[in-house]
Amino acid sequence: MPSNSSRPAPGRAQPINALPFGTGLGRRVWRDAAIGLGNLAALASRAAGRGTGTSIRGQVITKLYPPAFDELIAGRRIAAVSGTNGKTTTTHLLTAALRAVKGDQNVVTNADGANLREGIASAISQNMSAPLAVLETDEQVVPELITQGHPEVLIMLNFSRDQLDRHHEIKSLGKKWRDALIATGTAGPVAVGNIHDPLVTWSAEAAHRAVWVDMGVGWTQDAALCPNCGSVLIYQTDDWHCPGCPLRMHQPDFTVRGDDISTPQGQHWTLHLQVPGRFNRGNATCAFAAAIIMGVDPQIALDAMAGVRAPAGRFSVGTFGETRARLLLAKNPAGWAESILIMDSDPVILAIDSAIADGADVSWLWDVDFEQLAGKHVVCTGPRAQDLAVRLSYAEVEHSIVPDLSEALHGDYPGQVDVLATYTAFLNLCRMGGVTW
Repeated sequence: MPSNSSRPAPGRAQPINALPFGTGLGRRVWRDAAIGLGNLAALASRAAGRGTGTSIRGQVITKLYPPAFDELIAGRRIAAVSGTNGKTTTTHLLTAALRAVKGDQNVVTNADGANLREGIASAISQNMSAPLAVLETDEQVVPELITQGHPEVLIMLNFSRDQLDRHHEIKSLGKKWRDALIATGTAGPVAVGNIHDPLVTWSAEAAHRAVWVDMGVGWTQDAALCPNCGSVLIYQTDDWHCPGCPLRMHQPDFTVRGDDISTPQGQHWTLHLQVPGRFNRGNATCAFAAAIIMGVDPQIALDAMAGVRAPAGRFSVGTFGETRARLLLAKNPAGWAESILIMDSDPVILAIDSAIADGADVSWLWDVDFEQLAGKHVVCTGPRAQDLAVRLSYAEVEHSIVPDLSEALHGDYPGQVDVLATYTAFLNLCRMGGVTW
């Protein structure tokens, strides 16, 4: 009986010569069979109303053919997008810019946000001939994508506490990104980094080239200590630095203010986005910078990004009986803080869940400035509605509790109502409201 040390790590591809199907034609036949069975599983999932089937397809493919991820990301140009907030929207914006030049069939992407190894393999398996891939990438998968896929560009948006029972300490994620960038050197990506995030800055500085973006918004509650030396960071108006080492905020190569993108050389471009919020203007600026790095003309990139409406259902309007509701998604304190700013209706509906995809720990509710909702009525819904109600009580925000999502959305609301939800609740609401993508 072989020892455990001889076995491949869980979730990692086995060496080709350790697999039962050998090399060459046999390997390709096995891979194609795995993709075919994955497609059947996806079809069954959609028929059963269980979602798009992307994730189950990827799980089947990688289970039957473990090298799928490594093989499918190889041999193509890759633009990767990661960070705690904004991955999906930024990926859609960058994909639109690149497809405007390269054509739809030449750019493959995981458009529905399935961003683990399985989701990436699933997406690429549907267009293996595409020479270019735009990949939303889970934070934990980024180091492997850097070392195995050698992306040309990596957009690094931010680090914030998210799904604490899975990601744990965000500094460890930043260090893994940094180590991968050091290891790949000039074979690694150009890093497009958010200047307001010290952990992104520390990680991106390890790239052979970094392009810095002032996204016009910064979340500082997860960045009290210097990731390099541990000193307490000093924050001033629109600036930060470490008193104990050279780490500090960089001068931006691209700055967004309102709808205007500018460079230190005096160049200016205007955004015309259909996705709302200052955070999405920051996301768009990162996508714009990455598109230019990938060879897209600036105006072509801007025109293409203007066509992005509701990436993976975000900001879509669902219909719930007589109620029309604009559906917003936020998964952590940084996302909630920004999303609250664009909620226009009164009342508003806040939906909280704590399933595996959300993270079981909802203590982050206490880090969100719900006081911004003062003067509005809030309808608390979802499995953790009571937890939210306690937080709103301390914020002195008027609220009511309707735990059932369907009942909450079928209320008597004047006009269109804004709904902000965590991931699982958001998916349920999309399905209930007829929102597809």
